[in-house]
Amino acid sequence: MRILLLFTLKYIMPVLVILALAVWLAKRWDVWFGNYPEQPYSALARPGRILLTFGDELESSRNVSWQCDSVLRPSMVQTVCLADSDTVCTEAVGEVFASRRGRAAYYVARLRHLEADREYAYRVVTDTMASPWYRFQTYEVGRNRFSFLYVGDVQDTLCGQANSFLRQALSRHPASEFVVCGGDLTERPTDQHWAQSYRDVDSVAQAMPLLCVTGNHDYLKGLVRRLERRFPLIFSYFLDSAVDDNMVYTLNYGPVQFFLLDSNRELPYLLRQRRWLESELSRSHAKWKILVLHHPLYSIKGSNNLIQRWVFDSVVRRYGVDLVLQGHEHAYARMTMHDRQGRAVTPVYTVSHCSPKNYRIAFSRRFDRFGISSRYYQTVEILEDTMILAAYEVYGHTLYDSLRIVKPDHGVVRIKDLAKDIPEYLEYTPNPNKRKDLKFARRIRAYKMRRKD
Repeated sequence: MRILLLFTLKYIMPVLVILALAVWLAKRWDVWFGNYPEQPYSALARPGRILLTFGDELESSRNVSWQCDSVLRPSMVQTVCLADSDTVCTEAVGEVFASRRGRAAYYVARLRHLEADREYAYRVVTDTMASPWYRFQTYEVGRNRFSFLYVGDVQDTLCGQANSFLRQALSRHPASEFVVCGGDLTERPTDQHWAQSYRDVDSVAQAMPLLCVTGNHDYLKGLVRRLERRFPLIFSYFLDSAVDDNMVYTLNYGPVQFFLLDSNRELPYLLRQRRWLESELSRSHAKWKILVLHHPLYSIKGSNNLIQRWVFDSVVRRYGVDLVLQGHEHAYARMTMHDRQGRAVTPVYTVSHCSPKNYRIAFSRRFDRFGISSRYYQTVEILEDTMILAAYEVYGHTLYDSLRIVKPDHGVVRIKDLAKDIPEYLEYTPNPNKRKDLKFARRIRAYKMRRKD
């Protein structure tokens, strides 16, 4: 018996471990290394895929990016201030980007002549070809009141439904001045998926700035993930703000300063981002500070993203970040920190998505509220010393969550949950043949019972 046991430990167990490891690697291989194939494509023959975003740290700066042809040609943006009808031509900088199955010329024009509180018309021109005219608005500098729209992962695979959702959301919240996306705007880094993403934001991204952080779906997989040059050519503020190949950016807008991070990178890159974030926060004089990144610092799926939390969260709390906007985990959740006396304090962390995919989550006790099996968008409204955060279900645009933060110049920050009377949406129909679905259904029932108690 002892010989058999020794033989098993010495020979059979290592073989079983190796086989189990091989099976596990085979299941995870595509997740880690499998890239979606890109189909051959041709560049647009005329200027298209036009996107308006912010430029440098100045509130009135704007960048315009677009695509046209596969070779560089003289290009510019023509802007007209509708108050005086003066036309200004801004030369664009072009770059040819070659992806896995095609090449296209991308252009960026940096508009730095804009005045505050003006309406502008603009069009892009490449060679002799011009786009239609579009309009956008700049706003009075120094205001203490404004609002914006936030969406998490979009990854639209439903043939353009996201465009309808966005336009309806903006029509219901017409005071929104720009849109922020928490990464994974596109499903995969291929021309076909980018074409769908541009359809998703059509008529929105030409009329108001779109801010977006990088998501894991924006990267090509491998031992070291790689972000295509195409991403900063589209979201062109990164061309000037990237630090050591880290896609980071900060923007001052009224009383708010935004900080955008790239949470997809390996640890050495994240540590450089931490130094950048700490430097920017330490010299910030903004009344409100908002952080945007893709991976939730406090995962709603269990113990994920521990490296991101270890790198960033102490900095976030030490320097008084008020709101952390996140995506990636395809459900809705809101978490509020509490002090030793049990009082709610900032930062407030939210996870949201607008994707057709929904994930199973863990219902951690540290979170105040969850939402599953649906899609969401959020509005953030600044009213002098008050921030109001609201979340809406995409279907019906019904109010799902709301929170008010009052931050006087002198005094204690007060946070009030305005959604206590709004029931959580926790409907889920499991596949009876899938063990994980049944386990998740039991987890939901346990969470509902805990809430009742």
